[in-house]
Amino acid sequence: MIQVNNTTRRYGDLTAVDNVSFEVNRNEIVGFVGPNGAGKSTMLKMLSTFLLPNEGSIIVDGVDAEKNPLAIRRRIGYLSGDTPLYEEMRVDSFLKFIGQARNLHGETLKEGFDRVVELCGLQNVVYQRVSECSTGFRQRIGLATALIHDPPILLLDEPTHGFDPIQVLAFRDMLQNLRTDRAILFSTHIIADVEAISDRVLIIHQGQILGNGTVKELAKLNGIPESNLEQIFAHLIKNHAPIHEQS
Repeated sequence: MIQVNNTTRRYGDLTAVDNVSFEVNRNEIVGFVGPNGAGKSTMLKMLSTFLLPNEGSIIVDGVDAEKNPLAIRRRIGYLSGDTPLYEEMRVDSFLKFIGQARNLHGETLKEGFDRVVELCGLQNVVYQRVSECSTGFRQRIGLATALIHDPPILLLDEPTHGFDPIQVLAFRDMLQNLRTDRAILFSTHIIADVEAISDRVLIIHQGQILGNGTVKELAKLNGIPESNLEQIFAHLIKNHAPIHEQS
């Protein structure tokens, strides 16, 4: 459902994403892991069509991102690292506003609203102002905005930021429940989240994909005896030459 083909994105002289290719398939959860500044957020912004690549192509659910970005936006749920929330609105009003912006109305809007309130565990704050909610609940509200239109593709940038341990476990269960008929790509620097719920792992550093496969496959490929993603990650980052040193 997601195809990234030899994609590069530059900011002036800085190459944030460097000739990257990968796929995410239906019914698959892929963890996108890398250090801060590795290129994860830039890649997700390109997938969501907020940025376009300088080179290469991106196809989402059969649609070319450069030719028809609005069609892609209808198909995705995107949680950015800094999802804007309207502080003075009540949570219920805000979610209904987002649903209407997604062209949901009447019974369809009510069904979407009820579904995300339950999915994201917002029952206790639904009538509070967004500004009165804790960091963890604000992140849940952001997740709800990405899910309210029931999209077939989810792009989640650091989705467990601000969550306590119980909220993290609930999030993992939620993603497993959402996987059917969806393609899910989530970025994080929290290795435990990736190990717990991902079918496959993408490891990115300095804008380049260093690993793409299951934890077991990556361990075997890199000569690491145990399927330990933390060891795999450390090994790949340590042994990756800086871009300016590569031929």
